[in-house]
Amino acid sequence: MFGDLMGMMGKLKETQKKVEETKKRLDTVLIDQSSNDGKLQVTITANRTLKDISIDEELFQDKEQLEDYLILTLNKAIERATEVHEREIAAVAKDGMPNIPGMDMFK
Repeated sequence: MFGDLMGMMGKLKETQKKVEETKKRLDTVLIDQSSNDGKLQVTITANRTLKDISIDEELFQDKEQLEDYLILTLNKAIERATEVHEREIAAVAKDGMPNIPGMDMFK
């Protein structure tokens, strides 16, 4: 039993290391999102760090419209980045979880 516990602890530490490595890698995964008409483009990482914004000159004429474009486009980008982030982290974590009897009921 003690050996099993030590093995599980080792596997958990290995999984934690893989999760950290995956988080670092997700800093290099870029998500591009554009407004429906292409007047605004944003790029964020899968860790949800804003990298770039490109705004059509026309949008500078109307502050409220620009704000609306930013909110909608950034929210879409964040949603997509979150999906990628969660999927990647979950895959690493699931792969590294020890087989604990009864825990499969929580899936």
